[in-house]
Amino acid sequence: MHKAPLTLSARLLAAASLGLALAGCGGMATNNTVYSLKQPVIERQTFSLDVATSGSGLAITEQSRLNGWFEAMDLGYGDRVTVDDPSANPAVADAVNELAGRYGLILDKTAPTTAGFLEPGQARVFITRSSAEVPGCPDWSKKSDLNLLNATSPNYGCAVNSNVAAMVANPEDLLEGQKGSPDRLVNPSNRAIGIYRDIGPSAVGMQNGRGGGGGGGGAGGPN
Repeated sequence: MHKAPLTLSARLLAAASLGLALAGCGGMATNNTVYSLKQPVIERQTFSLDVATSGSGLAITEQSRLNGWFEAMDLGYGDRVTVDDPSANPAVADAVNELAGRYGLILDKTAPTTAGFLEPGQARVFITRSSAEVPGCPDWSKKSDLNLLNATSPNYGCAVNSNVAAMVANPEDLLEGQKGSPDRLVNPSNRAIGIYRDIGPSAVGMQNGRGGGGGGGGAGGPN
C-alpha cells in the first residue's frame, strides 16, 4: 500500500512545526526585531571618606589627606564628587570643590544616602563611580541555520554595544545624555566673532602666517 505524497501546505506545516520545536529547544533564534537583546548595564559604586571640619572649612592637613585620597582613587572624568556636611558650612563645600577642581570636576549638590551618623565637626566626602558592561556577550547559543522566523542572532548588537560600553568616557551618558544649554552654543561663537572683529582681517592674516607685507621675491627668491 503506497502512502499519498505530502502536499505543499503539509510540507510547510511540517517545516514550521520543526522550526518551532527547534526554537523551543534553543536551536533557532526567535528575536525577529531589529533591536539588540543585549544592552549595556550601568553599575554604580560609592566610596566615602570622613574629614574633620572647622569654621574656616578644612585644615591644611585634612585637605592634604583628602587630596591624597582623590589621587589614590584615580579621580577623573565621569566620577561624581559630593559632600555631606551636617553643619552646612559653605567653606567646607568650597574647600572640597577646589580640590576636586584640580582633577577637572565640579562638586555636585546632592550626596547619596548612607548608613551611619557623622560626629559633630565631621563631613563625609563621596565619590560615585559608574561602569558599563553588556552581560551575556558574546552569545552564540543558537546554532541552528534554520531561521523560519527571520530572526536575528542572539549575538546581534554585542560587538557595537560592548565597544560603546568600553569606550564611553562617562557611563552615565548611556542613561541620560549631557544636557546642553543655549549659553554653551551661543557664547563660544560670539566670543570667536568678537575676537575676529577686534583684531581685524590684516591681523588675522598675519597670525595665520600669510603676512601683510609685500610679496615680491627677494635676492634668493624665484625669478
